[in-house]
Amino acid sequence: MENNGKRKLKVCVATCNRADYSKLAPIMFGMKANPDVFELEVVVLGSHLIDDYGNTFRMIEQDEFDIGSKLHTIVRGEDEAAMVESVGLALVKLPDVLQRLKPDVLIVHGDRFDALALATAAALMNIRILHLEGGEVSGTIDDSIRHAISKLAHYHACCTRRAESHLIAMCEDHSRILLAGCPSYDKLLAAHKRDDYADIIKAWLGDGVKEQDYIVALQHPVTTDIKNSIKIYELMLDALISFNKRTLILFPNIDAGSKEMVRVMRKKGIEQHPNFQAVKHVPFEQFIQLVSHAGCMIGNSSCGVREAGAFGTPVINLGTRQTGRETGENVLHVRGADTHNKIYHALELQFGKRYPCSKIYGDGNAVPRILKFLQSINLEEPLQKTFCFPAVKDCISQDIDHILETQSALAVDLGGTNLRVAIVSMKVPSSFKDNASSQIQCQGKIVKKYSQSNPKTYEERIDLILKMCKEAFIDAVHLNCRVLGVGVSTGGRVNPQDGVVLHSTKLIQEWSSVDIRTPISNALHLPVWVDNDGNCAALAERKFGHGKGVENFVTIITGTGIGGGIVQHNELIHGSTFCAAELGHIMVSLDGPECMCGSRGCIEAYASGIALQREAKRLNDEDQLFTEGMALKKEEPVSAVHLINAARLGNPKADAVLRTAGTALGVGIVNILHMVNPAMVILSGVLASFYENPVRQIINQRALSSARDIQVMSSELEEPALLGAASMVLDYATRRTY
Repeated sequence: MENNGKRKLKVCVATCNRADYSKLAPIMFGMKANPDVFELEVVVLGSHLIDDYGNTFRMIEQDEFDIGSKLHTIVRGEDEAAMVESVGLALVKLPDVLQRLKPDVLIVHGDRFDALALATAAALMNIRILHLEGGEVSGTIDDSIRHAISKLAHYHACCTRRAESHLIAMCEDHSRILLAGCPSYDKLLAAHKRDDYADIIKAWLGDGVKEQDYIVALQHPVTTDIKNSIKIYELMLDALISFNKRTLILFPNIDAGSKEMVRVMRKKGIEQHPNFQAVKHVPFEQFIQLVSHAGCMIGNSSCGVREAGAFGTPVINLGTRQTGRETGENVLHVRGADTHNKIYHALELQFGKRYPCSKIYGDGNAVPRILKFLQSINLEEPLQKTFCFPAVKDCISQDIDHILETQSALAVDLGGTNLRVAIVSMKVPSSFKDNASSQIQCQGKIVKKYSQSNPKTYEERIDLILKMCKEAFIDAVHLNCRVLGVGVSTGGRVNPQDGVVLHSTKLIQEWSSVDIRTPISNALHLPVWVDNDGNCAALAERKFGHGKGVENFVTIITGTGIGGGIVQHNELIHGSTFCAAELGHIMVSLDGPECMCGSRGCIEAYASGIALQREAKRLNDEDQLFTEGMALKKEEPVSAVHLINAARLGNPKADAVLRTAGTALGVGIVNILHMVNPAMVILSGVLASFYENPVRQIINQRALSSARDIQVMSSELEEPALLGAASMVLDYATRRTY
């Protein structure tokens, strides 16, 4: 930095506890690196100087900062009165220090009661105040303290655009607000990928603890509702004990109620429990590693809703302390944490997941912006503030109590022609919210759909799938859809256990022995399910269509090819080599037309869209297709549609082809009825309504009398492949009832 002939700016940084030092330290290092521009003074007070909280002033000394003043300002008692007395004691001691230092600017962070004392003293002594992280909303008394400090401060360095909007709505001068990002992100984004993270995990949690197989817990008291926050803390400990995973638990801060929380911890024997490592303080650089590689973080620390998002670490936020905070997709709120089971279920949902990294709170360049902002301060300007009155937008976030209303899946449908992706949500009608059977009433809703031509090569296809999924994932956040996983429907023979396409249809090139699950899961950090398109159609019917509540049924897809799925005893049948329900390849003739599978006389060779198109072309070549009232547009290819229209207009040749196709399909279905005896047959696909009556007639003519009353229905689902792919995700995620 250049000073341009100006005198040094004398900046006092006052730090009260381990949390605010992690935000202030990067700025302090930045000023220390520019001694020609800044004169740094450091004041330490609050819990930094208390042995029970780790004497964390020592880490400031280890960072080689000269501490100009140490003020013992904490009145012990850890209750409301002690907090008030601590503020008063700080106000008694601070004037002498500030009078001696005479800083140009005092930097104050956050929303602690110690910081309120600092801001009050500086404002009354006409010292300019730069407030970090103002404008945020988190609930509890912290909000009131934070906003009070903002009103006392002359300059603001905030972390998010919403915080900036809140400060403007609080009448702060826009020209004195810097959207900087969080200073701690400068350090954590650069440092969290250290090679020695395994050694750090071992040092704090012991041998044998693997990455993403432990929990970090950090819960503080809520001073406006101490009794309830202690209850939540006890329930959290019970849930963690039951969950039976190695856990690093940090002691709470010094707020009122912390003594009772420590008493609860010791009553439950947490410090001696083999699954727990209870600590008072972890150096920030090491804490970054522990959070970034954890299987989950739980509690109500702002670190969970802020810093953890930068790593994609799953977080469970308990209670109201962070209500209103902006969060990434990694945070699951359990505001009404009134039962052990609710917290335990949240652990089951979150533990071991990975989410896209979020940079809501910063991009790693906050410190240069703040230092430049400090240099721009005109010390000749009057201290008096000016005000304005803009509006502010509401904050929207997610709560576990509403998870059934917003849970969603990304569905991928790989067809011979098109590649489609959709955001599919599970919506509970409001009239069923309090009904124990509300899951039965759920409907699949396609929130947004994307479509592209299916590329011809493997590499292009995978790249396009990932691109479309990432686009959908980003849109899902804005649409308030919580994406729980990805379901893929594809043609061919699929091993759903491994997520591998074993053999593809001829319509999809370079698509055999392909692992679909791994690249998608690695790119999106989400679980991925894969199955054959026919099976997906059956799953769609089971969850959203005619098959809902039916124990045994068969779905048959009538489209470009013929496929299907069999559900027996509410379970999808895959077979020993994953080729069960290849219904299109049931042979109905020994010497029929050649099928794409290489055999002859299959249902698909008679009744599929390709088969009908083949017959339409044959009749057209023989000038026997088009009848009066029909015409072929220029360069329009002959298709199955022309064959069906010709039959409807009385063309006997076309009608004979369709009757043969309907008979073949009907005979095949009769064979299915005699083999698996379903309660229902559901016809799906573009030709379903056309085949429904012919199939019923063949069943009445050729099926055993005991099978003739089977229901035959056309599907009412518009997108069975996409809904079926989504149902694989939603079935897994909604298996539990809350």
